Amino acid sequence: MKSDAVPRQPIEARGKFLSTILFGSRWLQVPLYLGLIGAQLVYVVHFMVELEHLVVGTFTLSEEAIMLIVLGLIDVVMISNLLIMVIVGGYETFVSRLNLEGHPDEPEWLSHVNANVLKVKLATAIIGISSIHLLKTFINAPNLADKVLLWQTVIHMAFIVSAVAIAYIDKLMPQTGKH
Repeated sequence: MKSDAVPRQPIEARGKFLSTILFGSRWLQVPLYLGLIGAQLVYVVHFMVELEHLVVGTFTLSEEAIMLIVLGLIDVVMISNLLIMVIVGGYETFVSRLNLEGHPDEPEWLSHVNANVLKVKLATAIIGISSIHLLKTFINAPNLADKVLLWQTVIHMAFIVSAVAIAYIDKLMPQTGKH
């Protein structure tokens, strides 16, 4: 009796193929990181527009208005830094090594980045960004309702508590060897 059935692949070969597909799926994140680079470009343009407002208004803006624009510029820089941490750290952690060892511009933190370190760094950056927003709110407090001030403060404190909790949990977890 002649069989037309296709010979079955050994289980090991199918497992290897599935492993290859699953592991290779990490490359699907590359367009996401490229999109974040596009967002970074948008922030650069926004920064330049706000800087122009500051320079043009140097002699006509009030001190409070200048301070709010400068805080806005600092905010853009901090968000941009956050984007760099996510782009570089996320790519290095979840997609592929960047092979920057020995490069004079390699960020110090990149040598020991992992998902937990990245979470703590992101939480810290978010607190910094939230602090700038809260400072802008307090400078503009006479023009805002008490409810807005209260909720922004509560949200900022929630960010702080979350970051402390993330850092504490990271400290409790067993440390694996660094790459």
